[in-house]
Amino acid sequence: MPEEAIGKVTHYFDRIGVAVLQLTGTVRVGDTLHFQGHSTDFNQAITSLQIDHKNVSEGNPGQDVALKVDRKVHPHDHVLKVTA
Repeated sequence: MPEEAIGKVTHYFDRIGVAVLQLTGTVRVGDTLHFQGHSTDFNQAITSLQIDHKNVSEGNPGQDVALKVDRKVHPHDHVLKVTA
């Protein structure tokens, strides 16, 4: 499947399973993301996004967004958007 780089992981909060992404591309609720790193490799659909603890439907380049992830991620993991 074609993919487009949209950012990287900057923080991961283990107890609540939340990752913070620094965006270089646009991401929306409903998009499928591919998390890829040294020991990370999985796809996940976005069910919710937050900016500054407020729910949003979209994140744009230059913003930091938080989202719940199904598996552990690590700072500097690459985040790609799966494009159909």
